[in-house]
Amino acid sequence: MPRIVVVSPPFRSHAQPMSVFAAALSSAGAREVTFACGTEFADLARSLPFVALKTTRDSNSGVAERTAQDDRSARQLTDFLEATRAGAAAALLTQTRRRRAEPLAAPGQVLSDLATLHDTLRPDWYVVDQIDYATTLALHALDLPFVSYVTGHPTYLVSRDDQFFGLPQAWPSAVRPSTAELSLLSAEVRLTDLAFTSAFARFLREAAPARPAPRRAFALTSSHAAVVNYPRLPWLPPLPEHQDQIFLGHCTTPEPLDETWLGRVRGRRVVLVALGTFLSARHDVLRTVVRGALRIPDLTVVVAAGGRVAELSDLAEDPRVILESVVPQRALLPHVAAMVHHGGNNSFTECLQAGVPALVLPFSSDQFCIAHDAERSGAGVCLDPNAAGPEDVATSLRSLLRDPEPFAGLRDDVRAAGPDQGAARLLEVLGRSR
Repeated sequence: MPRIVVVSPPFRSHAQPMSVFAAALSSAGAREVTFACGTEFADLARSLPFVALKTTRDSNSGVAERTAQDDRSARQLTDFLEATRAGAAAALLTQTRRRRAEPLAAPGQVLSDLATLHDTLRPDWYVVDQIDYATTLALHALDLPFVSYVTGHPTYLVSRDDQFFGLPQAWPSAVRPSTAELSLLSAEVRLTDLAFTSAFARFLREAAPARPAPRRAFALTSSHAAVVNYPRLPWLPPLPEHQDQIFLGHCTTPEPLDETWLGRVRGRRVVLVALGTFLSARHDVLRTVVRGALRIPDLTVVVAAGGRVAELSDLAEDPRVILESVVPQRALLPHVAAMVHHGGNNSFTECLQAGVPALVLPFSSDQFCIAHDAERSGAGVCLDPNAAGPEDVATSLRSLLRDPEPFAGLRDDVRAAGPDQGAARLLEVLGRSR
């Protein structure tokens, strides 16, 4: 059995599922599995060996606004949050322009750190986040075998010439930029694609001239396999044909809810509201959601407010509102009737696994594709977070609560998959690749 290093960027929303998969690989029989990430995530390794490795300048330990950042990263976070207020196109434009301004941060250091790690541990394989570009590039430069792990929507695996990272391939019914906005966004993501590809080629010429430059940087992925933390939905666009794709459905493990939280939610009909580690800063949207949910009698609202508890403290004067900075989302989901989330991969797949319908409010990134999939699968409904009012929220939640499990078949498929099945399948694939 192989020796494997799982490398995660220092973002909790990525490190959490990747650490679960690392543990599953160990349980499935891999000879040794090491989890490599920023030092603040050492706890996620649990019983696995841990190596401190930071592959990006930015980080997010759980609440983005509370994570220590340099001035530039903090300013970029503020600019991004402000852009989300202007709508989908503005948020996506801000993201792609930021990528283009700095395609790679300290790739030489990542290459050096990985070379040192490899000399020490001598793993047979690496598992690396598909969008951890510096690590993927370094592994390519060092000609080391790796598997790509997709922490976002499956379209992060760029496979066609008309597919561009940062340009959603599907949109939910409630969010659709204008033709002019889409035209501008399309032009900008193409420029970013060219900038990344040039940066990759330039780095390889200097650091590993014998290694081929990828035709397109965003399409650089494992030639062996990709582990996709998502269900295999029948309408997904074509994915790369040169690799095996292993769909996990979800990447969670059972987490019991402690007695304190059980006492707060037992016997209540609960809606959980959580917009992720970045977007909890949009407390204006959180306020709208809570006001809408409270229009439904006998409904308790649990809110993950991140760093904005003070701005929303007046809502907690209502005994039906439970307001916290961070909530145990995975442990709470089996105890809630519906969830309101931002269309993040983890929230979507965790709701599917728990059988919880969702109201999705997408802001950026791959959230529009995920919101589309939630609608199409019957697992949720979508609203525009910048346009919805309290009554829109109330109407949507009432529709979810009337038919709480319209996607039971998909739920069962997702539960039948999971990290243990995926890890065993990956080890089979790797056994044929060596």
